[in-house]
Amino acid sequence: MNAQATTTTAHPSLRGRTVLVTGALGGLGTAIVDAFAASEARVAVHHLGQAGEAAERVRRLTEAGTAAMAVEADITDWDAVEGMVARVGSELGPIDVLVNNAGYMAPGRLAEISLEEWRKTLTVDLDGVFLCSRHVLGSMLERGAGVIVNVSSQLAFKGARDYVSYCAAKAGVAGLTRALAREVGPAVRVNAIAPGPVDTPFITPWATEEWKRERTGDLVIGRLATPEEIAPTVAFLASDDAALYHGQVLHLNGGGVMA
Repeated sequence: MNAQATTTTAHPSLRGRTVLVTGALGGLGTAIVDAFAASEARVAVHHLGQAGEAAERVRRLTEAGTAAMAVEADITDWDAVEGMVARVGSELGPIDVLVNNAGYMAPGRLAEISLEEWRKTLTVDLDGVFLCSRHVLGSMLERGAGVIVNVSSQLAFKGARDYVSYCAAKAGVAGLTRALAREVGPAVRVNAIAPGPVDTPFITPWATEEWKRERTGDLVIGRLATPEEIAPTVAFLASDDAALYHGQVLHLNGGGVMA
């Protein structure tokens, strides 16, 4: 009996689809963009105040054969987000996949945190998801297809001392994901991931060795995750392989939360 060799790929095909990744220059955002580039998607690299870095990132993607563009916007500003979505649609085509990855995190106990700091976290981490989703949904619903992948956190489910505003915001993202999936599915699929601590520059300001031990002590894997371990799941959720996933929050946290 003759066996015929087949060629397989580790990446789901998203050829020809336009993807907007917010916070695309951070450690996790960079890996997510790479995963979509490997899936043959067109990628919009969102940033805020990082024009030089974004231009260089797009240059490298383009040289590697990926259709890409840089787009700058404050994701907490209605008009800025509306303009960003319009620019992506004009240059790369209507957005097929939105990845709400941009975020903000700062330590602060409830008894000490200011209203300004509380609002900053909620505005970036929750309002930003609302605004970006709000402005891409019209086109998705008109076309009867689209995918939104939100980045929540394991802390939305387990809580953490010193991060009450971040936990509240990310719990809001999880709730928004479930409600929106019921509103716009099955035409538009809405899901989320809930990573544990990831080794990126995002955590650098406070990630002492003691902090790392505390955050990883109850994980089955006993260590920080890498962005490259998270990104493939985002690409999977955007692909046709995830057709049955609606309103799910996938716990990519090394056993920190088991659901």
